[in-house]
Amino acid sequence: MSETDSGGKMKRHRLLGVYVDALTIGGLNRLIKTAVKNRKKTIIANHNLHSIYLFHHDAKMRSFYDSAAYVHIDGMPIVFWAKLLRMELAAENRVTYMDWIVPLLREAAASGWRVFYLGGAAAVTAKAAQRIAGDFPGLPLRFHHGFFDLNGAENQEVLAAIRAFRPQLLLVGMGMPRQEHWILDNFHEIAADVVLTAGACFDYLAGVLLTPPRWLGKLGLEWIYRLAHEPQRLWKRYLWEPWFILPLAVRDLARRLSEFFSTTGR
Repeated sequence: MSETDSGGKMKRHRLLGVYVDALTIGGLNRLIKTAVKNRKKTIIANHNLHSIYLFHHDAKMRSFYDSAAYVHIDGMPIVFWAKLLRMELAAENRVTYMDWIVPLLREAAASGWRVFYLGGAAAVTAKAAQRIAGDFPGLPLRFHHGFFDLNGAENQEVLAAIRAFRPQLLLVGMGMPRQEHWILDNFHEIAADVVLTAGACFDYLAGVLLTPPRWLGKLGLEWIYRLAHEPQRLWKRYLWEPWFILPLAVRDLARRLSEFFSTTGR
């Protein structure tokens, strides 16, 4: 699936009240290489149904997405819905960190990038970093846990640690919307080339969270696996929030039908 239109511009799609870009793992890595080369501080965000719910309920989340240069899709239901609306999106345009983190770190190691991970519990993040060191020896990696006062002196210490390391990649994995709020509030003080919202990717690398079978992802059924393993934390996200999405879906259908009839003259 091509990621650009005939004019060479990124294919951006509007659905469920948000914008997403038609990106693949390879395309994202290429964008990151360009941003690093140009030393242009860039935010790369992602959308799934949970983030769409938060987007429509949280003004700071909307401001964060306005600040993002690119927004990749992290949820197969979004791809399925886009295809029903006859948009040019395919399965490879769904990029989740469970699939992307290893290719991303491989690119970082090959390019000599410094990587800073901010998020998770200290012991969990250290365990994931140990695994990364084994898989990618020599990769410059620093990390800091995500349980700190976002408005206090410790926040300034975190920013100072990032500034001292000057990473090409800063992965912020503190969960939604905490990670987005932190990036938005501190963007001008963040000394990194590319800032990414990485969710719980280090928890998966550390084995704290079980990785769903990858074939479930292609079917859009990973949520069932995750809900079965973390019902208390995820029941609202998967069983209640999607009901809010329905009116947005109806609005999409009405818009697409209006576009269809206007182009056909019916």
